Amino acid sequence: MDLIRTNYSSGAPMEEKVGYSRTVKVGPFVYVGGTTSVQPDGSVYGEKDGYAQTKYILEKMVKFLEEAGSKKEEVIRVKMYVTDMKRTMEYIKAYSEIFKDIKPLCTLVGINALNRPSQLIEIEMDAVLGSY
Repeated sequence: MDLIRTNYSSGAPMEEKVGYSRTVKVGPFVYVGGTTSVQPDGSVYGEKDGYAQTKYILEKMVKFLEEAGSKKEEVIRVKMYVTDMKRTMEYIKAYSEIFKDIKPLCTLVGINALNRPSQLIEIEMDAVLGSY
């Protein structure tokens, strides 16, 4: 099988500086790397609000999937890394609004910190084209 790799950038300056892609598509597989609620102007959307950050990130990630030719219905795995497990219901509420009927695999992991203290969550997502 001949698999072609395509890298996609979100335009974040660190992607080029450090050497990573926001989304990578290999054959029918689409991977969206760790994404936070940082806005294009560099500010954090929904500071200290787990629901707002999660919703913002997931909506951003769906756009990244679409750029790679995928859609939210083809998501098979979502990994959420959170700094405050007491806010779990905030994260889950936003997640459910997008994925309740799709039911991908979902992992929620508590971590010590993200890049900025006001960031509460970082999300990764995997999709398979044609899987839905």
